[in-house]
Amino acid sequence: MYLYLLGLLVLYKLYRWCRELPRVPDRGTKYVYITGCDTGFGNLAARHLDKKGFKVIASCFSERGEEDLKKSCSGSLITTHLDVRSKDSVAKVAALIKEKVGEHGLWAVVNNAGVSVPSAPCDWLTIDDYKSMLDVNLNGVIAVTLSVLPLIKKARGRVVNVASVFGRISPTGGPYTVSKYGVEAFNDSLRLNMAPFGVKVLCIEPGFFKTNVTDATILTKNVTAVWDRLPQDVKDDYGIEYLQKSLGVIKDKVAKISDGDLMKVVGCMEHAVSAVQPRTRYSPGWDAKLFWLPLSYMPTCVSDYILGSQAVPIAKK
Repeated sequence: MYLYLLGLLVLYKLYRWCRELPRVPDRGTKYVYITGCDTGFGNLAARHLDKKGFKVIASCFSERGEEDLKKSCSGSLITTHLDVRSKDSVAKVAALIKEKVGEHGLWAVVNNAGVSVPSAPCDWLTIDDYKSMLDVNLNGVIAVTLSVLPLIKKARGRVVNVASVFGRISPTGGPYTVSKYGVEAFNDSLRLNMAPFGVKVLCIEPGFFKTNVTDATILTKNVTAVWDRLPQDVKDDYGIEYLQKSLGVIKDKVAKISDGDLMKVVGCMEHAVSAVQPRTRYSPGWDAKLFWLPLSYMPTCVSDYILGSQAVPIAKK
């Protein structure tokens, strides 16, 4: 019985591998718009897709990000400034893209831009903390997508949204998981809406990787700053040991489980953009495949117990 099931699994994997192997033709005529190309996944994806022959439009938040990409990529790569929080900035880049792509339309947009701070327990934060992250991680994704969606429909192209495995399960407080759950919902609704137009909408749900999102220095500075502004009664509820242990988790556990091979994610981006038959969802990272995703399918009482058993204890119970 087990050998029969194993054989079926092997056959399915072989079938999927063969099905996903063909790539789209005429890459040199296909424009790909990527957000958040200053560092991390976006930066590496822009370089990689440029080498693969696509016409990349790489948006960066900083001038330095633009300059570094120009130096390391071919002359066909276009860089532009983009602040996904600004309607004017999003519209300006969309107008530039419309002028560049002409009647061919835009083959793909890769919504990669995102931030991970401010993050902390929910009762440490204000509504402004939530708004500041949602403006980038969720509203920015929606704004950028809608700004170029007519061009993607014209090309019968792709929308690639970078969410997170934390769009499936929420082990921490704060707006990060809220924003990623929102990206998942937008992705699912858009996928159904765009199917009749021949547009594929795809989602990438990475686990922990070594980027600014998991950078221990950035996260530590954020948690310390949020703690310092808390009223004394909230500090008393949690206790100073909670802060110290939380910082220890960031420095030790987050650093240890974060994968340094960013190409695992960039490879998914490339496949989503270039495969004739891309996957609906990609889950790069062994932690995503073997822990977070299985945990998300468990009964709530089970996942709550597992996550609660690993949580930093509070002072006041």
